[in-house]
Amino acid sequence: MKEGSGEEQNVAPSVYSHVSRPGSHRYKNAKKGLPFNVMLVGESGLGRTTFLNTLCERVVVDAAGKQVSSEQAHIAEPMQFKHYTVEMEEDGMKIILNVIDTPGFGDGIDNENCFMQIQEYIEVQFDEVLAEENRIKRNTKFKDSRVHALLYFITPTGHSLREIDVELMRRLGSRTNIIPVIGRSDSLTPRELVLFKQRIMNDIAQHSIPIFSFPDAEEGDEGDEENVEENAELRAMLPFAVVGCEEVINEDGRPVRVRSYPWGVVQVDNDAHSDFDRLRYVLLNSHIGDLRDRTHNEIYERYRTEKLSGTVPAQAMALAGDEPSVLEAMGMQHTVAA
Repeated sequence: MKEGSGEEQNVAPSVYSHVSRPGSHRYKNAKKGLPFNVMLVGESGLGRTTFLNTLCERVVVDAAGKQVSSEQAHIAEPMQFKHYTVEMEEDGMKIILNVIDTPGFGDGIDNENCFMQIQEYIEVQFDEVLAEENRIKRNTKFKDSRVHALLYFITPTGHSLREIDVELMRRLGSRTNIIPVIGRSDSLTPRELVLFKQRIMNDIAQHSIPIFSFPDAEEGDEGDEENVEENAELRAMLPFAVVGCEEVINEDGRPVRVRSYPWGVVQVDNDAHSDFDRLRYVLLNSHIGDLRDRTHNEIYERYRTEKLSGTVPAQAMALAGDEPSVLEAMGMQHTVAA
């Protein structure tokens, strides 16, 4: 897709788009748009590209252009960081959604290098902020590229977490807000999905994996009483079971996003079929403030303390002057207008 281009939005908006919490309103005055950075991690074939297009309600990545020849299908390519920027508006709030995709993750036999690259990427973003904080004269055009949420796509095996799932989430749980999702969840029956979710959450508890579990606000915080019930409901939905699609049908005079099968259709925005719409609402409305605040006030501050006390390996701090940004150095930047 050409830089600065965009597709006309022609699908029904999220059913939650008219609902907002007090926590999201304080950002509405961000005239230039509220930056929100999301990383997508998961093995190939779990629908990350389709999820991104469905999330943004337009074509951000042309999935057809990703096909490879049968002769090369068995060759695992190195993991890459691909960046996409989409300007959106949700509930009257302008959002600059920066998405970092990681094609190639988990496609090799030994994925240790993938783990290290993702962790290093996240920590380099912290180092950029730390370096900016230490400047005598701040850069007014500095862009905060810290990862506010990492969506980890779990293969719908119906059994339990695999070693690669446990290792990735355990390593990165202290560095970002991990939200586990089951990719292509429509491959499981409703009963299988319920049991699979239970097994995943049991594994997460057993391995003490730190994920974003929708913690309640501290006593006295804004919206405390209103949010407790909502957060409890969201915790019960974890991991989110998502279905993406790029097909729109007309139903009773309104456009509906569906994935078609010989036996019928799966409606992406129907809560009885998929958790996608609720997850979209969490990311772009109700919890966008919580995810940003926790990244800065808890995760970054913990990393900053560790870094300044010398308990984490030193990263390059010379990020000033005319040096290219980490985003530019690690992948191509795509911009999609609203």
